[in-house]
Amino acid sequence: MKKPFVTAEQLEDIAARYPTPFHLYDAQGIRENARRLKAAFSWNPGYREYFAVKATPTPAILKILQEEGCGCDCSSLTELMMAERIGSVGENIMFSSNETPAEDYRLAAKLGATINLDDITHVDFLEKTIGYIPKRIGCRFNPGGTFSLGESREGFQVMDNPGDAKYGMTREQITEAFRMLKARGAEEFGIHAFLASNTLSNEYYPALARILFQLAVELQRETGCHIAYINLSGGVGIPYRPEESENGIAVIGEGVRKVYEEILVPAGMGDVALCTELGRFMLAPYGHLVTRAIHAKHIYKEYIGTDACACDLMRPAMYGSYHHITVMGKENAPCDHKYDIVGGLCENNDKFAVDRMLPRIDIGDLLVIQSIDRLGRNYGEILEQWRVITKEKRVDIVVLDMPLLDTRAQGQDLTGTFIADLVLQILSYVAQTEREMIRKRQAEGIAAAKARGVKFGRRPLPLPESYEDVRQKWESGQLSARAAAIALGVSHSTFLKWTRYK
Repeated sequence: MKKPFVTAEQLEDIAARYPTPFHLYDAQGIRENARRLKAAFSWNPGYREYFAVKATPTPAILKILQEEGCGCDCSSLTELMMAERIGSVGENIMFSSNETPAEDYRLAAKLGATINLDDITHVDFLEKTIGYIPKRIGCRFNPGGTFSLGESREGFQVMDNPGDAKYGMTREQITEAFRMLKARGAEEFGIHAFLASNTLSNEYYPALARILFQLAVELQRETGCHIAYINLSGGVGIPYRPEESENGIAVIGEGVRKVYEEILVPAGMGDVALCTELGRFMLAPYGHLVTRAIHAKHIYKEYIGTDACACDLMRPAMYGSYHHITVMGKENAPCDHKYDIVGGLCENNDKFAVDRMLPRIDIGDLLVIQSIDRLGRNYGEILEQWRVITKEKRVDIVVLDMPLLDTRAQGQDLTGTFIADLVLQILSYVAQTEREMIRKRQAEGIAAAKARGVKFGRRPLPLPESYEDVRQKWESGQLSARAAAIALGVSHSTFLKWTRYK
């Protein structure tokens, strides 16, 4: 169940000092998550997380992550300035940009950042801008086409279209770029790539790693360049909806390790350092947007107006993204009212939720727009992750707010081990039960609303007359999915939905 990390009483106390809207972060949760990530890749001695500053460009948060050993992934002049402000310089900065202004490259070089070039033409541009080619440098790779995992065992499909993305170099270009850079003095080389966003599958990183590791072996053999690091970038997602599954970072790290030992180690490249550039995975579960209901509007739909707007959280307005909303103090009430939760901008897309089933909202209620973290997807997975971490990897786990779940204290005490295992099973049962309860409350609320005559869902869009022709071109490879969607005047997701069901 998605629960805020604060109570209604605590929020009212905070709101008395800091008027809504405001963002609230769980600093301890952020630290613990950073430690879990580091532990998952601890098998790679050179591993480093470079937090994607663009995700939350806030110096106080950057400082917290810096204290946990994270560097800064920067993509703009402002982000570089923020990194410098907190004392993150040198190899603590990874600079990956595109269509990069000369000023940005100058500051990146001044700070000693590791630069990843997005295009082969940037080799000359960088040298002309700063007067030399750094000893350590990387290039961004774009494999083209469509990247897909198909249906994972968790039931999630990971798919994106690198061929439609403006980022990175082709296979031929990155080979030539490495040769050019080596000829101009570069000594240590890196590979950077980003293929998909917000994936909810433990299989994404290992699949991406396989592509990049094989490329690294080929590039080192073909060019003689020493591959020093491989940057897996971001893409590990978080569950925004209560029913969605969560990625297991320990499982992901283990999956990457297996591919590393399968491809890089036999090639004599067991010294390659790995990097990640995670953003939402690092912070989203530990951040809330807190806003207050200030108006209720009853016209063709039911609207709740808040004192926040899209400027405070852009994803719902830009992409129609889902963010879970909790009406504080009514966490256990039935979700039997359908609302659009909106802000005050003069834009009709300024909506945090559309046709969302929620408890009755009264003027003055505090709303928390959130996403929280859990140990695992369900009862079985929590127990399995605990077993892998403590038994196979022989890593101690300490749950700070549950002293009984501290494997350090077990020692030779069989009774202590038994009690810890028993408590874990109980908590895992409770976690899954809570998830099932929220589904039940939602179902009850929907049933009650239907009894009142509320209609659900949007009317399906009619297929355009040109749909079959466009679909045939897509199936034959003449059009990408995004190009097909544009040709039909619909969203990328709508087109893909049509291809699955029509």
